[in-house]
Amino acid sequence: MFTSQTKFKLSSRVAFGDRELKALCALFVAAFALCAALSQSAAADPLAVKVGVIREAHSRETISILDIPPADDFVAGVRMAMDDNNTTGRFLDQSFSIVDAKLTPGEDPIAALKGMLGDGVRFFIVDLPATEVLAVADAARASGALVFNAGAPDDRLREEDCRANVIHVSPTRSMLTDGLAQYLIWKQWRRWLLVVGSHPEDQLLAEAYRRSAKKFGAKIVEERVYQDTGGGRRSDSGSVQVQRQMPVFTQNAPDYDVLVAADENDVFAGYLPYRTWEPRPVVGSAGLRPVSWDPSHEFWGAVQLQNRFQRTFKRGMNARDNQAWVAMRLIGDAVAHTRSADPKTIHDDIVSPGFALGAFKGQKLTVRDWNQQLRQPILLTDGQGTVSVSPQEGFLHQTSQLDTLGFDRPETKCKLQ
Repeated sequence: MFTSQTKFKLSSRVAFGDRELKALCALFVAAFALCAALSQSAAADPLAVKVGVIREAHSRETISILDIPPADDFVAGVRMAMDDNNTTGRFLDQSFSIVDAKLTPGEDPIAALKGMLGDGVRFFIVDLPATEVLAVADAARASGALVFNAGAPDDRLREEDCRANVIHVSPTRSMLTDGLAQYLIWKQWRRWLLVVGSHPEDQLLAEAYRRSAKKFGAKIVEERVYQDTGGGRRSDSGSVQVQRQMPVFTQNAPDYDVLVAADENDVFAGYLPYRTWEPRPVVGSAGLRPVSWDPSHEFWGAVQLQNRFQRTFKRGMNARDNQAWVAMRLIGDAVAHTRSADPKTIHDDIVSPGFALGAFKGQKLTVRDWNQQLRQPILLTDGQGTVSVSPQEGFLHQTSQLDTLGFDRPETKCKLQ
């Protein structure tokens, strides 16, 4: 028992008598009581955040069997980030859940949006074509919901058709083509043979390559169009035909350093490497590709994210998965920082100068305030590993080197509304 003569030594220099010890105990009791009260208050009113996922079903018709999209394509990234958010949320009394809508071809995304809005969802991560992204954004505006575009690369969504309630996570076509162009210029591969597919998306990608060539000083010596005539892309007869087609198709071109393929629909580009008439490298939609992410990327600690994804989903994390992961992590970080689930509060925090997200890409990612596009490095990969990362050394910018990729502030046509 403690008496008035008892000394409770805390160190060789400090000793507490009975009076001091009682005061210290009283302080601890008060602190525990306060913690208990705060815990009970928080438990009575936890912060629960619902996130809607609206995604299209991507085509299973690919050149390589390795490129067939899995059933959980895109949403797997959201689920991984949801687990990450909930790990932090347990300490902050915050919880995250998702509502997933995978659309069938031709299905209207607005019906899925309205159902989720009725269920209290105010954050949406979408993988949809540009026109449908705009439709979802406009339909969500009245409720104050915030949309994260994690799929569509169209520059117009960040420029003349920008929306104030849309944050863009996926890189634009111009960011991807600028990232590749910087590397080609660094390698002194300035003369390009540009081969373009016949689909509208291919034409948009080709326009981005033309802009990048002009921006960084490359020369497109000739353009050729590959017409999509249909047919099985992996059939034996198709492979034999392409084996004979590609050398002839690329014959008699002006002298060039590299063949640049613009083929977003995966129709012909995969058949180009090792089949061109001249022994030249292939880049763009095949060969060396500019991407936001690749299953082979392992720099800057990315291997731990890749391993966790592999253990959970039994496959590699593709670019769409990673873009979805980043979108969900943006929401989670902003909710943790602001202790709020209000869409406007989250929006303002994400676009603020002090916000930055770590994403295993060598530097923290921030959002351009003029068009709400996420700044990010572009990985250049051959599918076996990361060959290089853009921006390349020597391409300078007055504020952020990442703004050498895509449309810069002085070029923007965006008027947020």
